[in-house]
Amino acid sequence: MIRHLVGLRFKPGTTQTTKEALYADLAALSSRIDGILDFQSRANVSVEDQMVRGYRDLFWFDFRDEGVRDTYLDDAVHKEIGGRLVAELEGGADGVFVFDFHV
Repeated sequence: MIRHLVGLRFKPGTTQTTKEALYADLAALSSRIDGILDFQSRANVSVEDQMVRGYRDLFWFDFRDEGVRDTYLDDAVHKEIGGRLVAELEGGADGVFVFDFHV
């Protein structure tokens, strides 16, 4: 299994409603792409602000294997959601980090 972690640094004006809508759209990919095992999103509650560097939100997917991850990465709907997500981030693509690992 591959866990695909995505850390986000949203713009100060991004509302919780906007975040939740983006997360709902991402979660819906589970019904579109076979092999997505789970989707979760969380807020970072760390008090170590200097170390957090503005990354206050996180989501992850669990994929059955690398092939499912690669299908997700190439999926047109995922790319559309990703474009809307990046538009809400501080610095655009500089406001996101991705970390994939085997579980």
